[in-house]
Amino acid sequence: MAIEQIRAQLTKQATIFQTGGIRPTHDLLESWIGYVGWSLPEEQPPSGYQPLATFFLQGLSYVPTALQPFQLITVFVDERLLDHLMEDDLSSYFEIRTYTTLEGLVKREWQHEQMRAFPLIPQHISNDYPTWDGGGIPAQLEEEILMLEHEEQIEYFEDIVEDLFPLHKIGGYPSFCQSGVDFGDDAPFVFQIASDAKARLNIVDHGNFYFFYNLTTQTWNVYCDFY
Repeated sequence: MAIEQIRAQLTKQATIFQTGGIRPTHDLLESWIGYVGWSLPEEQPPSGYQPLATFFLQGLSYVPTALQPFQLITVFVDERLLDHLMEDDLSSYFEIRTYTTLEGLVKREWQHEQMRAFPLIPQHISNDYPTWDGGGIPAQLEEEILMLEHEEQIEYFEDIVEDLFPLHKIGGYPSFCQSGVDFGDDAPFVFQIASDAKARLNIVDHGNFYFFYNLTTQTWNVYCDFY
């Protein structure tokens, strides 16, 4: 199999987010890190949690299939999370709220107490690649790549991968993930929240939170990994 054929089968679409760089509007459809600005009137932040992110999906050029029923996702994080990062599933330390419509939402001013809040600028990409170990390469393609490395003396990261996107991201691949982390075919990876120096978010050592969603059971799994 040629390198271009491998690339064509490997790459995925994603929406990546640039932190800041614009004047915030606090309007609908503006995504944020370190801030949740919308909820239903009866909703309040969960006790002991901090607002972490707001992702508006409506209007994005790409949203993975599992998230297409939603127009807005807001994320709150348990203040005790740092004591539990080595657990296999961190979903119990996150409050993830999903909204299928934007009707009836009210404005809020919920900001993380330690982070700097910034609006996020979305950008569509079509060439997100997996990392080698645990990144999501199908077994058959992994065999083809190993064969090329042996026979043609190529290197995966030098000769096949064109770019990696260790940013806040919806869709695509997790930017770094230990081998063996898998919540099943019915719970695909759907978005990540990355360490963000501008927002003063450092997940241990430039790590990320990875979110997996099972559309059938409507349940989440969350995993943390760092370099």
